[in-house]
Amino acid sequence: MSNSIKKIIIVGGGTAGWLAAGLLAAEFKHAESSIEITLIESPDVNTIGVGEGTWPSMRATLRKIGISETELVRECFVSFKQGSKFVGWRTGASDDVYHHPFSIPHGYAESNLAAAWQAKFADHPFAEIVSSQFVVAEHGCAPKQVATPEYAGVLNYGYHLDAGKFAVILQRHCTANLGVKHILDHVTKVVSADNGDIAAVDTKATGIISGDLFIDCSGLSCLLLGQHFGVPFVDKKHLSLNDTALAMQVPYPEKNSPIESCTVATAQSAGWTWDIGLSSRRGVGYVFSSGYISEEQAERELRAHIAKSVGAAVADSLSSKKLSIRAGHRQEFWHKNCVAVGMSAGFIEPLEASALALVELSMNMICEEFPVDRSAMSVVAKRFNEVFCYRWERIIDFLKLHYALTERRDSDYWRDMSSPEALPDRLRELLVLWKSRPPHRNDFIQVEEIFPSASYQYVLYGMGFKMDASALPRTSDNLPTALARIRETAEKTRKFLSGLPSNRALIDHVMLHGMPLI
Repeated sequence: MSNSIKKIIIVGGGTAGWLAAGLLAAEFKHAESSIEITLIESPDVNTIGVGEGTWPSMRATLRKIGISETELVRECFVSFKQGSKFVGWRTGASDDVYHHPFSIPHGYAESNLAAAWQAKFADHPFAEIVSSQFVVAEHGCAPKQVATPEYAGVLNYGYHLDAGKFAVILQRHCTANLGVKHILDHVTKVVSADNGDIAAVDTKATGIISGDLFIDCSGLSCLLLGQHFGVPFVDKKHLSLNDTALAMQVPYPEKNSPIESCTVATAQSAGWTWDIGLSSRRGVGYVFSSGYISEEQAERELRAHIAKSVGAAVADSLSSKKLSIRAGHRQEFWHKNCVAVGMSAGFIEPLEASALALVELSMNMICEEFPVDRSAMSVVAKRFNEVFCYRWERIIDFLKLHYALTERRDSDYWRDMSSPEALPDRLRELLVLWKSRPPHRNDFIQVEEIFPSASYQYVLYGMGFKMDASALPRTSDNLPTALARIRETAEKTRKFLSGLPSNRALIDHVMLHGMPLI
Protein backbone atom coordinates (compact mmCIF):
# COMPACT_ATOMS: atom_id res chain seq x y z
CA MET A 1 0.00 0.00 0.00
CA SER A 2 1.31 3.48 -0.95
CA ASN A 3 2.35 5.70 1.96
CA SER A 4 0.53 8.69 0.43
CA ILE A 5 -3.23 9.02 0.86
CA LYS A 6 -4.50 9.09 -2.72
CA LYS A 7 -7.44 6.70 -2.86
CA ILE A 8 -10.46 7.24 -0.62
CA ILE A 9 -13.12 4.54 -0.47
CA ILE A 10 -16.52 5.42 0.99
CA VAL A 11 -18.63 2.39 1.89
CA GLY A 12 -22.30 3.33 1.97
CA GLY A 13 -24.36 6.01 0.26
CA GLY A 14 -27.39 7.86 1.54
CA THR A 15 -27.06 11.41 2.79
CA ALA A 16 -24.01 10.63 4.97
CA GLY A 17 -22.05 8.89 2.20
CA TRP A 18 -22.80 11.46 -0.49
CA LEU A 19 -22.16 14.43 1.80
CA ALA A 20 -18.81 12.84 2.67
CA ALA A 21 -17.99 12.33 -1.00
CA GLY A 22 -19.10 15.82 -1.96
CA LEU A 23 -17.17 17.64 0.74
CA LEU A 24 -13.96 15.67 0.10
CA ALA A 25 -14.20 16.09 -3.68
CA ALA A 26 -14.88 19.82 -3.35
CA GLU A 27 -12.00 20.26 -0.91
CA PHE A 28 -9.43 18.60 -3.16
CA LYS A 29 -10.72 19.40 -6.65
CA HIS A 30 -7.77 21.76 -7.24
CA ALA A 31 -5.11 19.40 -5.90
CA GLU A 32 -2.19 19.06 -8.31
CA SER A 33 -1.91 15.34 -7.69
CA SER A 34 -5.54 14.31 -7.74
CA ILE A 35 -7.22 12.29 -5.02
CA GLU A 36 -9.47 9.52 -6.25
CA ILE A 37 -12.79 9.13 -4.42
CA THR A 38 -14.92 6.01 -4.88
CA LEU A 39 -18.29 5.44 -3.24
CA ILE A 40 -19.55 1.86 -3.01
CA GLU A 41 -23.28 1.63 -2.40
CA SER A 42 -25.44 -1.44 -1.97
CA PRO A 43 -28.24 -1.49 -4.56
CA ASP A 44 -30.61 -2.94 -1.94
CA VAL A 45 -30.30 -0.35 0.85
CA ASN A 46 -32.78 2.54 1.01
CA THR A 47 -32.10 5.87 2.68
CA ILE A 48 -33.49 6.09 6.23
CA GLY A 49 -35.61 9.25 6.35
CA VAL A 50 -34.80 10.23 9.94
CA GLY A 51 -32.59 13.12 8.83
CA GLU A 52 -35.20 15.28 7.16
CA GLY A 53 -34.23 18.34 9.18
CA THR A 54 -30.90 20.15 8.89
CA TRP A 55 -29.02 22.80 10.80
CA PRO A 56 -28.09 26.16 9.19
CA SER A 57 -24.58 24.79 8.62
CA MET A 58 -26.00 22.86 5.65
CA ARG A 59 -26.12 26.08 3.65
CA ALA A 60 -22.33 26.49 3.82
CA THR A 61 -21.90 22.77 3.12
CA LEU A 62 -23.98 22.84 -0.06
CA ARG A 63 -22.42 26.09 -1.24
CA LYS A 64 -18.98 24.48 -0.89
CA ILE A 65 -20.08 21.36 -2.75
CA GLY A 66 -21.50 23.56 -5.50
CA ILE A 67 -25.21 22.73 -5.49
CA SER A 68 -27.60 25.55 -6.37
CA GLU A 69 -30.09 26.41 -3.63
CA THR A 70 -32.76 26.87 -6.29
CA GLU A 71 -32.10 23.34 -7.52
CA LEU A 72 -32.26 22.04 -3.95
CA VAL A 73 -35.64 23.65 -3.31
CA ARG A 74 -37.09 22.46 -6.60
CA GLU A 75 -35.94 18.85 -6.41
CA CYS A 76 -36.01 17.95 -2.71
CA PHE A 77 -39.41 19.31 -1.62
CA VAL A 78 -37.51 21.78 0.56
CA SER A 79 -38.99 24.23 3.04
CA PHE A 80 -37.07 26.65 5.23
CA LYS A 81 -36.51 25.57 8.82
CA GLN A 82 -36.00 28.28 11.44
CA GLY A 83 -35.68 26.11 14.52
CA SER A 84 -37.70 23.74 16.67
CA LYS A 85 -41.05 24.25 18.41
CA PHE A 86 -41.82 22.17 21.50
CA VAL A 87 -45.41 21.48 22.47
CA GLY A 88 -46.41 19.89 25.78
CA TRP A 89 -42.92 19.14 27.09
CA ARG A 90 -43.10 21.12 30.31
CA THR A 91 -46.59 20.54 31.78
CA GLY A 92 -48.76 19.24 28.95
CA ALA A 93 -51.15 22.19 29.37
CA SER A 94 -52.78 23.82 26.33
CA ASP A 95 -50.43 26.83 26.50
CA ASP A 96 -47.28 24.73 26.97
CA VAL A 97 -45.19 25.82 23.96
CA TYR A 98 -41.66 27.10 23.55
CA HIS A 99 -39.21 27.68 20.69
CA HIS A 100 -35.55 26.98 20.02
CA PRO A 101 -34.83 29.41 17.16
CA PHE A 102 -31.74 29.17 14.98
CA SER A 103 -30.88 32.87 15.30
CA ILE A 104 -28.70 33.86 18.25
CA PRO A 105 -30.45 36.38 20.55
CA HIS A 106 -29.82 40.00 19.60
CA GLY A 107 -27.19 41.41 21.98
CA TYR A 108 -26.29 37.97 23.32
CA ALA A 109 -22.54 38.55 23.53
CA GLU A 110 -22.67 41.95 25.24
CA SER A 111 -25.22 41.56 28.04
CA ASN A 112 -27.16 39.15 30.25
CA LEU A 113 -30.44 38.93 28.36
CA ALA A 114 -31.67 36.12 30.60
CA ALA A 115 -31.40 38.28 33.72
CA ALA A 116 -33.22 41.15 31.99
CA TRP A 117 -35.95 38.78 30.79
CA GLN A 118 -36.45 37.26 34.23
CA ALA A 119 -36.55 40.69 35.89
CA LYS A 120 -38.85 42.48 33.45
CA PHE A 121 -40.53 40.10 31.02
CA ALA A 122 -40.91 36.73 32.75
CA ASP A 123 -44.60 36.57 31.82
CA HIS A 124 -43.57 36.26 28.14
CA PRO A 125 -41.67 33.37 26.52
CA PHE A 126 -37.91 33.90 26.67
CA ALA A 127 -37.45 33.35 22.92
CA GLU A 128 -40.16 35.90 22.10
CA ILE A 129 -38.34 38.61 24.06
CA VAL A 130 -34.78 38.01 22.84
CA SER A 131 -35.29 36.83 19.24
CA SER A 132 -37.49 38.05 16.39
CA GLN A 133 -37.46 34.54 14.98
CA PHE A 134 -39.98 33.28 17.55
CA VAL A 135 -42.74 35.56 16.24
CA VAL A 136 -41.65 35.25 12.60
CA ALA A 137 -41.90 31.46 12.80
CA GLU A 138 -45.22 31.55 14.66
CA HIS A 139 -46.63 33.64 11.80
CA GLY A 140 -45.38 31.15 9.20
CA CYS A 141 -43.02 33.67 7.61
CA ALA A 142 -39.96 32.71 5.57
CA PRO A 143 -36.45 33.66 6.76
CA LYS A 144 -35.67 35.57 3.55
CA GLN A 145 -37.29 37.67 0.85
CA VAL A 146 -37.74 36.84 -2.83
CA ALA A 147 -34.82 39.16 -3.67
CA THR A 148 -32.47 37.59 -1.10
CA PRO A 149 -29.64 35.72 -2.90
CA GLU A 150 -29.04 31.98 -2.66
CA TYR A 151 -27.86 30.78 0.75
CA ALA A 152 -28.24 34.27 2.28
CA GLY A 153 -30.94 35.02 4.82
CA VAL A 154 -32.60 37.83 6.73
CA LEU A 155 -32.78 35.33 9.60
CA ASN A 156 -30.77 32.18 10.18
CA TYR A 157 -32.23 29.01 8.66
CA GLY A 158 -31.70 25.38 7.72
CA TYR A 159 -33.93 23.05 5.72
CA HIS A 160 -36.69 20.52 5.89
CA LEU A 161 -36.14 18.15 2.98
CA ASP A 162 -36.88 14.74 1.52
CA ALA A 163 -33.86 12.65 2.53
CA GLY A 164 -34.18 10.24 -0.40
CA LYS A 165 -34.31 13.00 -3.00
CA PHE A 166 -31.50 14.82 -1.22
CA ALA A 167 -29.26 11.76 -1.60
CA VAL A 168 -30.15 11.61 -5.31
CA ILE A 169 -29.23 15.23 -5.99
CA LEU A 170 -25.96 14.83 -4.08
CA GLN A 171 -25.13 11.66 -6.00
CA ARG A 172 -25.81 13.26 -9.36
CA HIS A 173 -23.73 16.34 -8.58
CA CYS A 174 -20.81 14.38 -7.12
CA THR A 175 -20.54 12.01 -10.07
CA ALA A 176 -21.25 14.53 -12.84
CA ASN A 177 -19.34 17.55 -11.54
CA LEU A 178 -16.85 16.45 -8.88
CA GLY A 179 -15.42 13.25 -10.36
CA VAL A 180 -16.62 10.82 -7.68
CA LYS A 181 -16.72 7.23 -8.92
CA HIS A 182 -19.95 5.44 -8.03
CA ILE A 183 -20.13 1.65 -7.73
CA LEU A 184 -23.43 -0.13 -7.04
CA ASP A 185 -22.33 -3.39 -5.47
CA HIS A 186 -22.30 -5.48 -2.29
CA VAL A 187 -19.20 -5.53 -0.08
CA THR A 188 -18.61 -9.20 0.71
CA LYS A 189 -15.24 -9.13 2.46
CA VAL A 190 -12.70 -6.77 4.00
CA VAL A 191 -9.08 -7.42 3.01
CA SER A 192 -6.44 -6.58 5.64
CA ALA A 193 -2.94 -5.24 5.08
CA ASP A 194 0.07 -6.62 6.96
CA ASN A 195 -0.02 -3.69 9.42
CA GLY A 196 -3.69 -4.31 10.27
CA ASP A 197 -5.07 -1.52 8.11
CA ILE A 198 -7.76 -2.16 5.54
CA ALA A 199 -6.04 -2.78 2.21
CA ALA A 200 -9.19 -3.27 0.14
CA VAL A 201 -12.78 -4.41 0.11
CA ASP A 202 -14.00 -7.30 -2.02
CA THR A 203 -17.31 -6.81 -3.80
CA LYS A 204 -19.76 -9.25 -5.31
CA ALA A 205 -19.58 -8.07 -8.94
CA THR A 206 -16.71 -5.57 -9.20
CA GLY A 207 -14.12 -7.54 -7.26
CA ILE A 208 -11.28 -6.10 -5.20
CA ILE A 209 -11.32 -2.32 -4.64
CA SER A 210 -8.21 -1.05 -2.89
CA GLY A 211 -7.78 2.23 -1.03
CA ASP A 212 -5.67 4.24 1.41
CA LEU A 213 -8.43 5.71 3.59
CA PHE A 214 -11.82 4.04 4.15
CA ILE A 215 -14.86 5.99 5.32
CA ASP A 216 -17.56 3.82 6.87
CA CYS A 217 -20.99 5.23 5.99
CA SER A 218 -22.71 1.84 6.12
CA GLY A 219 -25.18 2.98 8.76
CA LEU A 220 -26.30 0.82 11.66
CA SER A 221 -24.46 -2.23 10.30
CA CYS A 222 -21.13 -0.37 10.74
CA LEU A 223 -19.51 -2.82 8.33
CA LEU A 224 -15.91 -1.65 8.61
CA LEU A 225 -15.35 -0.03 12.01
CA GLY A 226 -17.77 -2.25 13.90
CA GLN A 227 -17.91 -5.62 12.15
CA HIS A 228 -14.37 -5.75 10.77
CA PHE A 229 -12.34 -3.93 13.41
CA GLY A 230 -14.64 -4.78 16.31
CA VAL A 231 -14.58 -1.28 17.79
CA PRO A 232 -17.00 -1.50 20.74
CA PHE A 233 -20.37 0.22 20.79
CA VAL A 234 -20.94 2.44 23.85
CA ASP A 235 -24.58 1.90 24.80
CA LYS A 236 -26.44 4.96 26.12
CA LYS A 237 -29.77 3.26 26.73
CA HIS A 238 -29.64 4.29 30.39
CA LEU A 239 -29.67 7.94 29.33
CA SER A 240 -31.95 7.74 26.29
CA LEU A 241 -34.87 5.36 26.68
CA ASN A 242 -36.31 5.93 23.19
CA ASP A 243 -35.67 2.88 21.03
CA THR A 244 -38.32 2.90 18.29
CA ALA A 245 -39.80 5.33 15.78
CA LEU A 246 -42.86 5.07 13.54
CA ALA A 247 -42.86 7.41 10.54
CA MET A 248 -45.63 8.42 8.15
CA GLN A 249 -45.94 10.70 5.13
CA VAL A 250 -48.95 12.98 5.58
CA PRO A 251 -50.58 14.93 2.74
CA TYR A 252 -51.58 18.57 3.15
CA PRO A 253 -55.36 19.16 3.27
CA GLU A 254 -55.03 21.78 0.52
CA LYS A 255 -52.47 22.50 -2.19
CA ASN A 256 -51.72 25.89 -0.63
CA SER A 257 -51.81 24.80 3.01
CA PRO A 258 -49.42 26.81 5.22
CA ILE A 259 -45.99 25.30 5.85
CA GLU A 260 -44.58 25.30 9.37
CA SER A 261 -41.34 27.27 9.78
CA CYS A 262 -40.11 24.93 12.54
CA THR A 263 -39.90 21.26 13.27
CA VAL A 264 -42.77 20.72 15.70
CA ALA A 265 -41.97 18.27 18.51
CA THR A 266 -45.06 17.35 20.52
CA ALA A 267 -44.86 15.37 23.76
CA GLN A 268 -46.85 12.12 23.84
CA SER A 269 -47.48 9.53 26.56
CA ALA A 270 -44.25 7.57 26.00
CA GLY A 271 -42.15 9.82 23.79
CA TRP A 272 -42.73 12.60 21.30
CA THR A 273 -43.87 13.18 17.73
CA TRP A 274 -42.00 15.13 15.08
CA ASP A 275 -43.86 17.09 12.40
CA ILE A 276 -41.73 18.30 9.50
CA GLY A 277 -43.40 20.43 6.87
CA LEU A 278 -41.99 19.91 3.38
CA SER A 279 -43.30 21.82 0.36
CA SER A 280 -45.25 18.77 -0.90
CA ARG A 281 -46.20 16.90 2.30
CA ARG A 282 -45.49 16.53 5.97
CA GLY A 283 -43.23 13.95 7.55
CA VAL A 284 -44.71 12.92 10.90
CA GLY A 285 -43.36 10.30 13.27
CA TYR A 286 -43.48 9.06 16.84
CA VAL A 287 -40.26 8.43 18.76
CA PHE A 288 -41.02 6.27 21.80
CA SER A 289 -39.73 3.76 24.30
CA SER A 290 -41.02 0.23 23.82
CA GLY A 291 -40.60 -0.31 27.55
CA TYR A 292 -43.56 1.99 28.20
CA ILE A 293 -45.88 1.47 25.24
CA SER A 294 -46.49 -1.26 22.68
CA GLU A 295 -45.97 -0.64 18.97
CA GLU A 296 -49.73 -1.04 18.39
CA GLN A 297 -50.59 1.51 21.08
CA ALA A 298 -47.95 3.91 19.76
CA GLU A 299 -49.38 3.66 16.25
CA ARG A 300 -52.87 4.43 17.53
CA GLU A 301 -51.53 7.44 19.40
CA LEU A 302 -49.67 8.63 16.30
CA ARG A 303 -52.74 8.29 14.07
CA ALA A 304 -54.87 10.14 16.63
CA HIS A 305 -52.29 12.94 16.68
CA ILE A 306 -52.28 13.18 12.87
CA ALA A 307 -56.09 13.05 12.74
CA LYS A 308 -56.25 16.40 14.56
CA SER A 309 -54.95 18.12 11.41
CA VAL A 310 -56.20 15.96 8.52
CA GLY A 311 -59.12 13.98 9.94
CA ALA A 312 -59.45 10.37 11.06
CA ALA A 313 -60.17 8.97 7.58
CA VAL A 314 -56.89 10.28 6.15
CA ALA A 315 -54.89 9.39 9.26
CA ASP A 316 -56.17 5.82 9.26
CA SER A 317 -55.30 5.38 5.57
CA LEU A 318 -51.59 6.19 5.98
CA SER A 319 -48.93 3.49 5.96
CA SER A 320 -46.22 3.52 8.61
CA LYS A 321 -42.52 2.72 8.56
CA LYS A 322 -40.82 1.34 11.66
CA LEU A 323 -37.29 2.39 12.59
CA SER A 324 -35.26 0.84 15.39
CA ILE A 325 -33.01 3.09 17.47
CA ARG A 326 -29.95 1.88 19.35
CA ALA A 327 -28.86 4.86 21.41
CA GLY A 328 -25.11 5.16 21.64
CA HIS A 329 -21.89 5.59 19.70
CA ARG A 330 -18.63 3.81 18.93
CA GLN A 331 -15.87 3.89 21.52
CA GLU A 332 -13.65 5.49 18.91
CA PHE A 333 -14.52 6.78 15.48
CA TRP A 334 -11.20 6.62 13.62
CA HIS A 335 -9.29 3.35 13.93
CA LYS A 336 -6.21 2.70 11.80
CA ASN A 337 -7.16 3.83 8.27
CA CYS A 338 -10.92 3.71 8.78
CA VAL A 339 -13.23 6.47 10.04
CA ALA A 340 -16.96 6.13 10.71
CA VAL A 341 -19.30 8.94 9.69
CA GLY A 342 -23.06 9.20 10.17
CA MET A 343 -25.06 6.44 11.79
CA SER A 344 -22.02 4.15 11.60
CA ALA A 345 -20.50 6.38 14.27
CA GLY A 346 -23.61 6.49 16.41
CA PHE A 347 -27.10 7.84 16.96
CA ILE A 348 -29.09 8.98 19.99
CA GLU A 349 -32.51 10.07 18.73
CA PRO A 350 -33.91 12.44 16.06
CA LEU A 351 -34.48 15.31 18.51
CA GLU A 352 -32.85 18.59 17.36
CA ALA A 353 -31.63 17.09 14.04
CA SER A 354 -28.09 16.43 15.25
CA ALA A 355 -27.44 13.50 12.85
CA LEU A 356 -26.71 15.47 9.67
CA ALA A 357 -24.91 18.18 11.63
CA LEU A 358 -22.51 15.53 12.94
CA VAL A 359 -21.85 14.32 9.39
CA GLU A 360 -20.93 17.88 8.42
CA LEU A 361 -18.69 18.39 11.46
CA SER A 362 -16.99 15.03 10.87
CA MET A 363 -16.24 15.73 7.23
CA ASN A 364 -15.14 19.29 7.91
CA MET A 365 -12.51 18.02 10.33
CA ILE A 366 -11.41 15.26 7.98
CA CYS A 367 -11.03 17.82 5.18
CA GLU A 368 -9.20 20.34 7.36
CA GLU A 369 -6.78 17.82 8.89
CA PHE A 370 -6.54 15.43 5.98
CA PRO A 371 -3.37 13.33 6.43
CA VAL A 372 -1.00 13.54 3.49
CA ASP A 373 0.48 10.15 4.35
CA ARG A 374 -0.04 7.16 6.62
CA SER A 375 2.39 8.40 9.29
CA ALA A 376 0.27 11.52 9.87
CA MET A 377 -2.96 9.54 9.96
CA SER A 378 -2.43 8.22 13.50
CA VAL A 379 -2.02 11.78 14.79
CA VAL A 380 -5.14 12.97 12.97
CA ALA A 381 -7.10 9.94 14.19
CA LYS A 382 -6.15 10.65 17.82
CA ARG A 383 -7.27 14.27 17.50
CA PHE A 384 -10.47 13.27 15.71
CA ASN A 385 -11.39 10.75 18.41
CA GLU A 386 -10.79 13.25 21.20
CA VAL A 387 -12.97 15.88 19.52
CA PHE A 388 -15.85 13.56 18.71
CA CYS A 389 -15.91 11.80 22.07
CA TYR A 390 -16.40 15.29 23.50
CA ARG A 391 -19.09 16.14 20.93
CA TRP A 392 -21.12 13.00 21.55
CA GLU A 393 -21.13 13.68 25.28
CA ARG A 394 -22.33 17.26 24.67
CA ILE A 395 -25.09 16.03 22.34
CA ILE A 396 -26.35 13.72 25.06
CA ASP A 397 -26.23 16.56 27.61
CA PHE A 398 -28.24 18.84 25.35
CA LEU A 399 -30.85 16.28 24.39
CA LYS A 400 -31.33 15.26 28.02
CA LEU A 401 -31.86 18.90 28.97
CA HIS A 402 -35.18 18.75 27.07
CA TYR A 403 -36.40 16.06 29.47
CA ALA A 404 -34.64 17.06 32.70
CA LEU A 405 -36.91 19.95 33.64
CA THR A 406 -40.30 18.52 32.72
CA GLU A 407 -43.04 18.88 35.32
CA ARG A 408 -45.09 16.14 33.65
CA ARG A 409 -45.99 13.32 36.03
CA ASP A 410 -48.81 11.83 33.95
CA SER A 411 -46.86 8.74 32.88
CA ASP A 412 -43.99 6.56 34.05
CA TYR A 413 -42.10 7.54 30.90
CA TRP A 414 -41.89 11.24 31.78
CA ARG A 415 -41.14 10.53 35.43
CA ASP A 416 -38.28 8.20 34.50
CA MET A 417 -36.84 10.43 31.75
CA SER A 418 -36.53 13.32 34.19
CA SER A 419 -35.23 11.36 37.18
CA PRO A 420 -31.79 12.46 38.46
CA GLU A 421 -30.42 8.99 37.72
CA ALA A 422 -31.27 9.46 34.02
CA LEU A 423 -29.20 12.65 33.71
CA PRO A 424 -25.49 12.81 32.81
CA ASP A 425 -23.27 13.94 35.69
CA ARG A 426 -22.04 17.03 33.85
CA LEU A 427 -25.58 18.21 33.09
CA ARG A 428 -26.58 17.82 36.74
CA GLU A 429 -23.61 19.99 37.76
CA LEU A 430 -24.40 22.64 35.15
CA LEU A 431 -28.02 22.88 36.30
CA VAL A 432 -26.72 23.73 39.78
CA LEU A 433 -24.38 26.35 38.34
CA TRP A 434 -27.11 27.87 36.15
CA LYS A 435 -29.21 28.63 39.22
CA SER A 436 -26.90 31.59 39.80
CA ARG A 437 -26.09 32.56 36.20
CA PRO A 438 -27.18 31.69 32.64
CA PRO A 439 -25.42 29.20 30.38
CA HIS A 440 -22.30 30.90 29.06
CA ARG A 441 -19.87 30.22 26.23
CA ASN A 442 -17.23 29.33 28.84
CA ASP A 443 -19.34 26.29 29.72
CA PHE A 444 -18.63 24.92 26.23
CA ILE A 445 -14.99 25.02 25.31
CA GLN A 446 -14.86 24.11 21.62
CA VAL A 447 -14.85 26.68 18.85
CA GLU A 448 -17.38 24.63 16.88
CA GLU A 449 -19.82 23.49 19.54
CA ILE A 450 -22.66 21.57 17.95
CA PHE A 451 -25.06 23.29 20.39
CA PRO A 452 -23.81 26.70 21.62
CA SER A 453 -24.69 28.22 24.97
CA ALA A 454 -27.52 30.24 23.37
CA SER A 455 -29.25 26.96 22.46
CA TYR A 456 -29.05 25.86 26.08
CA GLN A 457 -30.66 29.15 27.15
CA TYR A 458 -33.55 28.73 24.71
CA VAL A 459 -34.35 25.25 26.05
CA LEU A 460 -33.59 25.98 29.69
CA TYR A 461 -35.85 29.02 29.94
CA GLY A 462 -38.39 27.60 27.53
CA MET A 463 -38.86 24.78 30.04
CA GLY A 464 -39.51 27.28 32.84
CA PHE A 465 -36.11 27.24 34.56
CA LYS A 466 -35.46 30.29 36.73
CA MET A 467 -32.31 31.64 38.32
CA ASP A 468 -32.42 31.97 42.10
CA ALA A 469 -33.83 35.31 43.23
CA SER A 470 -30.86 35.53 45.61
CA ALA A 471 -28.36 35.50 42.73
CA LEU A 472 -26.22 38.62 43.05
CA PRO A 473 -26.54 41.26 40.30
CA ARG A 474 -23.32 41.71 38.36
CA THR A 475 -21.86 44.70 36.57
CA SER A 476 -21.09 42.37 33.66
CA ASP A 477 -24.84 41.69 33.26
CA ASN A 478 -25.02 45.12 31.59
CA LEU A 479 -28.77 45.33 32.12
CA PRO A 480 -29.27 48.77 30.47
CA THR A 481 -27.75 47.37 27.27
CA ALA A 482 -29.82 44.19 27.57
CA LEU A 483 -33.05 46.20 27.85
CA ALA A 484 -32.04 48.33 24.87
CA ARG A 485 -31.39 45.22 22.77
CA ILE A 486 -34.76 43.78 23.79
CA ARG A 487 -36.48 46.97 22.60
CA GLU A 488 -34.54 46.77 19.32
CA THR A 489 -35.65 43.14 18.90
CA ALA A 490 -39.29 44.17 19.24
CA GLU A 491 -38.84 46.82 16.55
CA LYS A 492 -37.05 44.37 14.24
CA THR A 493 -39.88 41.90 14.72
CA ARG A 494 -42.45 44.44 13.50
CA LYS A 495 -40.36 45.13 10.41
CA PHE A 496 -39.85 41.44 9.65
CA LEU A 497 -43.57 40.69 9.88
CA SER A 498 -44.37 43.44 7.41
CA GLY A 499 -41.60 42.56 4.96
CA LEU A 500 -41.20 38.77 4.88
CA PRO A 501 -43.33 36.46 2.69
CA SER A 502 -44.90 33.28 4.00
CA ASN A 503 -42.94 30.05 3.75
CA ARG A 504 -45.35 28.81 1.08
CA ALA A 505 -45.23 32.06 -0.93
CA LEU A 506 -41.42 32.08 -1.04
CA ILE A 507 -41.24 28.44 -2.10
CA ASP A 508 -43.83 29.01 -4.85
CA HIS A 509 -41.76 31.95 -6.09
CA VAL A 510 -38.55 29.90 -6.13
CA MET A 511 -40.25 27.09 -8.04
CA LEU A 512 -41.24 29.55 -10.79
CA HIS A 513 -38.43 32.10 -10.83
CA GLY A 514 -35.53 30.71 -8.79
CA MET A 515 -33.36 32.71 -6.39
CA PRO A 516 -30.92 35.49 -7.24
CA LEU A 517 -27.27 34.47 -7.30
CA ILE A 518 -24.85 36.23 -4.99
